[in-house]
Parts: sequence; C-alpha cells; structure tokens
Amino acid sequence: MAFQCEICLKKPTSGNNVSHANNKTRRVFNPNIQTVRAKVGGANKRIRVCTRCLRSGLVTKAV
Repeated sequence: MAFQCEICLKKPTSGNNVSHANNKTRRVFNPNIQTVRAKVGGANKRIRVCTRCLRSGLVTKAV
C-alpha cells in the first residue's frame, strides 16, 4: 500500500497495462515512498516522502 508524499503530495495514479496484443487492463502507478527521520519545525519526526523530494534536497534528514 502506497501513501502520499508529505512534501509534494504525490499519490498513486492509475493507468493501463498494455500487452503485445494491445489488451488493456487497469493498473496502479505507486510513487516510491520512503519513511525517513527528518527535521520538521526544529524537531525530529518520521515522515513519508517520495525519493524525488529526498534527492532534490527538499528534506533535511535528522542526524
């Protein structure tokens, strides 16, 4: 089960699996959500963020 990123609010989206025979079935694209300890308002807190926010430096990890 994927959750929502607490920074950019990225959440699961839906689309289609498309086979070689062009059959289409519904599927879910989940964001890569990681639980990290980060500084939030001067306190260390566990938050769920996507790896894009981690990589771009939007989250300061707690030491």
